[in-house]
Amino acid sequence: MTTKVLFIQGGGDGAHAYDAALAKSLEAELGSGYEVTYPTMPNESDPNYQAWSVCIAETLKELGNDVVVVGHSVGASVLIKCLVEAPRAHSVAAIFLVAAPFLHEKDGWPWREAELPTDAASRLPSAIPVFLYHGRDDNDVPFAHLAQYAKTFPRAVCRALNGCNHQLNDDLTDVANDIRSVRG
Repeated sequence: MTTKVLFIQGGGDGAHAYDAALAKSLEAELGSGYEVTYPTMPNESDPNYQAWSVCIAETLKELGNDVVVVGHSVGASVLIKCLVEAPRAHSVAAIFLVAAPFLHEKDGWPWREAELPTDAASRLPSAIPVFLYHGRDDNDVPFAHLAQYAKTFPRAVCRALNGCNHQLNDDLTDVANDIRSVRG
């Protein structure tokens, strides 16, 4: 049986093309038995939460049940907000957030429409594993944002990666290993 993996890109001019290296790395590291879907998010240079969440929801519906979701950067932040808002609407097997900016007026980057509710962790089914990754050498999203996510999702597995930049050096081996560990 093939495990379906949805990879959501980051935001900014050319982000889909830039993050393609991440999607390819994930696909190569996972190998056979996994199918990675990598949709283009609407208006990537100026992400809109509502438009991106609709795209994510539609893609999840098309992929069916037990999808592994991976988001990078702003895509990770929008993905987790989308899942928290309607956790029962999507059949997600596991959540992997890579270099996600913590979107919060007071404790992160302000983007009110994409801000997580204070009870975000309790809205996700406890059976869904959550993994957080952040490179210590990320010059785009402060490393401190990982701690904010860890505080928000206390049962999440946190991976602070030495020597990795915002793109995790275009190497998602750690993410692939964790996906295989939960999808065994």
